[in-house]
Amino acid sequence: MRYCLALDLKNDADLIDRYEAHHHRIWPEITVHLRQHGVLGMEIYRLGTRLVMLMETDDAIYSPERIANAARNNPKVQEWETLMWQFQAATPWTPAGEKWVAMTQIFDLKQQP
Repeated sequence: MRYCLALDLKNDADLIDRYEAHHHRIWPEITVHLRQHGVLGMEIYRLGTRLVMLMETDDAIYSPERIANAARNNPKVQEWETLMWQFQAATPWTPAGEKWVAMTQIFDLKQQP
């Protein structure tokens, strides 16, 4: 399964630089956690303060609820998430208390004749 998600960053150049620096040296415990819970691939792109994440998952293992529950029981993941909150500003469409919001696909070339 492929997901496309969006998130905004706070409009502060220093915070954005720091956010990117953290992702250039993401903690090994975070990548292990993602892979253990069915995330096969993940890419994050930025345009201004808007982030777009493309995530590919193994549906036999991955579910948003399962990975969120596992994250709540992993102190290192909680530490990472707390660190990331200081940079993030949820989009206007994001439910309260959440971060990333799923984007709606409106076109797929593979499905065209």
